[in-house]
Amino acid sequence: MIRYIPRHRVPLLLATCGAFALAACDQPLDFDLRGGAGAFSTADAAVNATTDRPRPDNRGVLSYPNYQVAVARRGDTLNDVAGRLGLSASELSSYNGIATTAPLRAGEIIALPRRVAEPSPATGAVGTGPIQPAPVDVTTLAGNAIDSSAATPATTTLPPATASQPTAQPTATQTGKEPIRHKVERGETAYTIARLYQVPVRSLAEWNGLSSDFAIREGQFLLIPVAQQAPPKRTPAPVTTTAPGAGSPTPTPPSAATPLPKDDTAKPAPAAAAAPKEPVADIGKQTVKSDSNTAMAYPVNGSIIRTYAKGRNEGIDIKAAAGTPVKAAASGSVAAITQSADGVPIIVVRHPDNLLTVYANVADVAVKKGDSVSRGQSIAKLRAGDNAYLHFEVRKGFDSVDPTPYLP
Repeated sequence: MIRYIPRHRVPLLLATCGAFALAACDQPLDFDLRGGAGAFSTADAAVNATTDRPRPDNRGVLSYPNYQVAVARRGDTLNDVAGRLGLSASELSSYNGIATTAPLRAGEIIALPRRVAEPSPATGAVGTGPIQPAPVDVTTLAGNAIDSSAATPATTTLPPATASQPTAQPTATQTGKEPIRHKVERGETAYTIARLYQVPVRSLAEWNGLSSDFAIREGQFLLIPVAQQAPPKRTPAPVTTTAPGAGSPTPTPPSAATPLPKDDTAKPAPAAAAAPKEPVADIGKQTVKSDSNTAMAYPVNGSIIRTYAKGRNEGIDIKAAAGTPVKAAASGSVAAITQSADGVPIIVVRHPDNLLTVYANVADVAVKKGDSVSRGQSIAKLRAGDNAYLHFEVRKGFDSVDPTPYLP
């Protein structure tokens, strides 16, 4: 028989001598020794701003690629939550360490031992399926890559292919970073967990429906608030000024540096008539388009699961098996290798004609900044996991463009 720990905490009783010692100072009681000499500090965690917790659907479900949780309503018990989700109350009880009839706090997080039907507009969700990571914003990254890279010699422009694949209407998807799901260990407090992940303890309480005393229990699942990402700042170009009285330098006219070309009015000789081509046997229309006739090749062999949509998805997402080689779509040089907010590598390759290609959601990067790459060269692999896909972008300067006209 399983005994459940009562959900309320017994108030801490202070000894008489401790009470006098506290009365002799002006500092508040430090329950987890945050203020002592050599102790931990939560100052950094307190100043880190976090996002609001996403809104669950009408059943209370928050779905992410790697797990699902339910958000309790005021007056709920596990029996109520299990009834809404079609799960066994005893299964929820065993997984979360809560009695089936124990009252739950409004906003309390209940971990689900297995996946239920995904949220959709029919259940009151913004989109269909799990909350997915937001598209990679590489506008500033691409701009900095162009600014910091050496100019490439002028080359012949490769025009985009005329034929393009039909684009399907993208399905609405709720986006956001997947928070860490932390299981409370013995001896941990809300303060120590907030300090561990560098988040404000009040945000931790708001995300998980904790009471005003921030009480938690061993075995409880907590969602760690997601930190806000400040937009990257562009460094303004330095302004050069001349000293007073020095005046401004006078630009040299082009004619003074380079003499004007001679006026050659002689008419060119008429071109010789082209020789008639020899007849070629008709072998029928070619059904397979050669990759060499297009500006770029597909960076990975797979299926497109998300098409280009300006302002919503700045590239295309190509699904393939984890570990599939990611190849350079065209020849160029590696302009930048950086990381997303989740620490996932992003590769930017610079091509002639002010073009950039971006490869995100990869691992095992096989190149470094400044390397020259050829079309079809392996530069990385797809990340491991059930949701393996490549986010691929083509950018003309700072602006994203639809990659499909450049591809076979």
